[in-house]
Amino acid sequence: MDSIYQALSEIEKNNESAALCTVVKSEGSTPRHVGSKMLVYPDGKFIGTVGGGDLEHRVLDEAWIAMGDGESRLITYRMSDPSRGDPGVCGGTVEVFVEPILPPAMIVVIGAGHVGKAVVHLAKWLGFRVAVSDDRPEFCTPEAVPGADAYYPVAMENLSEQLKINKRTYIIITSRGSNVDQEGLPSLLESKAGYIGVIGSRRRWLTTVKALKEKGIPEDKIARVHSPMGLELNAETPEEIAVSIMAEVLMLKDKGTGKPMKGKQAEAGGSGQ
Repeated sequence: MDSIYQALSEIEKNNESAALCTVVKSEGSTPRHVGSKMLVYPDGKFIGTVGGGDLEHRVLDEAWIAMGDGESRLITYRMSDPSRGDPGVCGGTVEVFVEPILPPAMIVVIGAGHVGKAVVHLAKWLGFRVAVSDDRPEFCTPEAVPGADAYYPVAMENLSEQLKINKRTYIIITSRGSNVDQEGLPSLLESKAGYIGVIGSRRRWLTTVKALKEKGIPEDKIARVHSPMGLELNAETPEEIAVSIMAEVLMLKDKGTGKPMKGKQAEAGGSGQ
């Protein structure tokens, strides 16, 4: 059991993913007692056991699904009749709680100008891990942009070679122009990023889209991009624009609607939040 807790500490330290599976109820004859644990890694390796055999294989499947969708689940298994689909013949019932262990979502700010700095500050305050990237090394330092967790002074098109991007990665592009976006977006569109937003006017984005299509980028990949990004707040200052951008990220991340809470309260009969 100590090795599982040590592994959990390493997972948290390294911002990695796993799923912790725990037997929370055991009635009758079952392979393992309450409190038995198994820690499952994304590559299929695991530490500990919740019973072995078909039961364990089923829990492993649930663990991988949980790491994918980020949802905990409580599964009940009856151990009496394999012909009915039960994972054993012990005669008892076991409940296993599967809990995904996921790193904090990461905001990646590409372009360390005034808006980029404001997004870094706000995203960090909101509890995200934050990375900054800019192809101008002097703009991509802790002195120039304080508070980020990591700095990548590379061209946008090379960022995915140095940073692991997954669906819990939210990419905020506050670059200095469409020409930069045209070169950098193709590689990012091949990633599994949960969000890709590009700052700028609609005209700037249309210019970028035209160039991407000329490069052969499919429309369905281009459609992944949110541009102009953010919610409509009539924002003007860098700080206001950062609020608009992060509001959209939170809305999509947490499956919100973006509608005013006043209308939602009225629909619910005036109840509070």
